[in-house]
Amino acid sequence: MKHRGRHRRRRRGTALRAALAGTALALTAAATIVSASQATVAEDPGALKPLTATADTARLQLREHLVPRRSLDRLASAMGGTVGVADVLAASDHTLRRAADCDADDRDSLPVSPAATKAYCWDPTDTLTDDWRPASVTTSSEADDDGLWGANRVVLAGWTHSTSTGPAASRGLARVAVIDANDPAHPAYSWVLLTVPTEGGSDYRGLTSQISGMAWYGDRLLVTTVQDSADALYVYDLNRIQRASVLTDAVGRTSDGWSADGFRYVMPAVGSYRFTAGACSRTGAPCPGALSVDRGTVPDSLVLGEWTPAGSERNARLWRYAFDENPRRAGLLATDASGRVDAVEAYRTGASEIRGVLSYRPPGATGSEWYVGHLPGAMDGHGSLWRQDTKGADGTRCGSDASHRCWGERTGSLSYAPDTGEVWSVTDRMLFSVPLRSIDASLG
Repeated sequence: MKHRGRHRRRRRGTALRAALAGTALALTAAATIVSASQATVAEDPGALKPLTATADTARLQLREHLVPRRSLDRLASAMGGTVGVADVLAASDHTLRRAADCDADDRDSLPVSPAATKAYCWDPTDTLTDDWRPASVTTSSEADDDGLWGANRVVLAGWTHSTSTGPAASRGLARVAVIDANDPAHPAYSWVLLTVPTEGGSDYRGLTSQISGMAWYGDRLLVTTVQDSADALYVYDLNRIQRASVLTDAVGRTSDGWSADGFRYVMPAVGSYRFTAGACSRTGAPCPGALSVDRGTVPDSLVLGEWTPAGSERNARLWRYAFDENPRRAGLLATDASGRVDAVEAYRTGASEIRGVLSYRPPGATGSEWYVGHLPGAMDGHGSLWRQDTKGADGTRCGSDASHRCWGERTGSLSYAPDTGEVWSVTDRMLFSVPLRSIDASLG
């Protein structure tokens, strides 16, 4: 594993940055050296196997739990009201740098093939240590079919804090970078801490989450939680962002005001979805590891991928839930009269260590194609990206040994933007996008 620390993030000279400015992202990615441990050809995950038996689909059932509106209103009132996404964007105080201005180690984390067409590294103040790491991404193109949130094009990137290093108060927390993507040459962002209301809306705690999956649909943001939990998803409302009044390491109400681990904004959960089968496990409910929105189904749907370790004897599951078509429940999943949510489609896949999943139905096709990004067995180095359906799987090959390790390094979730045709993702160092047509062209 490459050593990362302050020394690798030292500033480059202006002459070097000028030389890099003319280098195409495609050449940068193609020049990436794939180590011997990464060059091992990944196992073909094979065709998707439909799950139709009640014994299989019952384990995917969720039950909805919504926070009472009075509790949310009590918290908002105590904190001085709410702000919107546009307010957070207007207060952006961090900047993303384009790939030419990033360190070589950062650029080396990008996909080898297909090459990224947009790529950014984070503000240096956010990468001084490895305590916080990016893990997931979603965009306003998932949220609304015109690709905009109000008048803004927005990207959200979820970060998780280490559970073993850094300040004790921050360990395990989850934050979201709210990125102003209106000008691709100068994106900027602000941080929002994810929290959970407590004491009937009189206080809140930090959300403990690896936030490996995140999906934005309508007003709602759905995120994954921690493994081995009965809580599959937490739900947030982008209209209920609130300002912290003090900038301390505490999370919640303090004697001096409201604090959010030093961040200026906080967003409390408005609900959650829990597996009716209990905590996720090898023999029970799956542990969701990846999320995305599919706007090609009727109704639109939430797509999920299960996390399983490399070498697991159990094949991972891919499945989807329908979004509710009731305008009063926009962004929530479709439930029955008892608040239960059933999967509307489910499969087994031979892929393991899934970090990203997309479902896309090409125009005129009768079925969907599933794109699955997963890590190498050592959880280090470049991963692979596969396109699967019930007939088989195709994967990108690169290098002299035709390795499948062509995708990004420690790449996170996938998010498709139908209005631009881009697929967004994150490595552990970069935010990037690749046209879906380029992904399809690279698949064997």
